[in-house]
Amino acid sequence: MSSPLQAINTTHPARDPATTLIRISEVIAIVGLARPTIYKLMQQQDSGFPLPVKLSNSNARGAPVAWVLGEVQAWTRARIAARDQVAA
Repeated sequence: MSSPLQAINTTHPARDPATTLIRISEVIAIVGLARPTIYKLMQQQDSGFPLPVKLSNSNARGAPVAWVLGEVQAWTRARIAARDQVAA
């Protein structure tokens, strides 16, 4: 007999962060910042915040975009490391 957790793991296999695209709602949940703040960070080259990937050929405002999960996670890790360096 399998547990509910095992059932979830088999129906939702592990995602490769290097190739998994996530939408803005997931980015917000991961980094804990508001949408406008995320877009401001993307405009600041020194922030290092990852740029989105276009999901269509449209250049229209509001065209669908997504972020690479691994890049968002790396940015988050860098912020944690920067905090730890200041504390040391």
